[in-house]
Order: sequence, then C-alpha cells, then structure tokens
Amino acid sequence: MIDINNESGVDVDEAAILRLVQHDLAELHVSPDADLAVLLVDEAAMSELHVQWMDEPGPTDVLSFPMDELRPGSAEAPTPAGLLGDIVVCPQVAERQAETAGHGLMDEMFLLTTHGLLHVLGYDHALPEEERQMFGLQRELLSGFATAERRRRRA
Repeated sequence: MIDINNESGVDVDEAAILRLVQHDLAELHVSPDADLAVLLVDEAAMSELHVQWMDEPGPTDVLSFPMDELRPGSAEAPTPAGLLGDIVVCPQVAERQAETAGHGLMDEMFLLTTHGLLHVLGYDHALPEEERQMFGLQRELLSGFATAERRRRRA
C-alpha cells in the first residue's frame, strides 16, 4: 500500500505522485503490495527531521527512511511485499528548486519522490559510479513516467 499524506500546506497533485510511485515500483519489479509512505511536510518539520537524522541545519528537499532493506527485483524474480519505508518531501524547498531549474513544481516533486524511492531501495550517490547509476536510473524512470502520463491524458 502506498500512503501519501500532505501536511505541507502546499497544494500538490497527490494522485499524480501516487501514479509516479506505482510506475516506479512496477519498473523496478517491486511488489505492488509493498508498503511505502510519502509524507509532504513544511519547512519547519523538514528542518527538524534534517537536524535529527542528518545533523544538518535547515530544511532539505527530500529524506528517505528505508525499513526492510528491500531491493529492486527483476521480471523473473520480483521483490516480494514488505515495508519499503518512508519518503519525506518538502514542497516549499521543491518550489524554489523548480524555479531555479526552470520547470514546474510537480516536475520537481516527481524528481524528488523518485530520488527518495531509489534511496529507500538501496541506491546511493556518494561515489561517482553510484551517482552515474542512480541518476541514470532516475532519468529513465522519470522519462518513462512522462511518457505514460502523456498516454494516459490522450486516452
């Protein structure tokens, strides 16, 4: 089950975030019965989490909290159901980043949610090779989702 809870005070398309997460999990061959929480919080709440978990001041864009250490599966061996964990996104920070990047808030929300999901599934970007792999997969997932959304709107 995918649970999306918006406590941020920012109006975002939660149904689209749900479709994104479902798309990403299907592409990564993770059971649709896996549990994931996506929490949207304001800057004050994100600042508290950032200090508590990363020992860094101020709000950040996304934090990930993996639970069962599930990893992506394959078509032949999908990841079983389990507790993936939590993704926490701050739409206020995302709004500023979207403006700087020259795209809309939802595009930034999609990017941050996918980024957070990849962290929940064990990906990292501390080393150059890890960064290439994670960011390449992130681009691939976002591109595939954009294509799926275009098809959905035409249908």
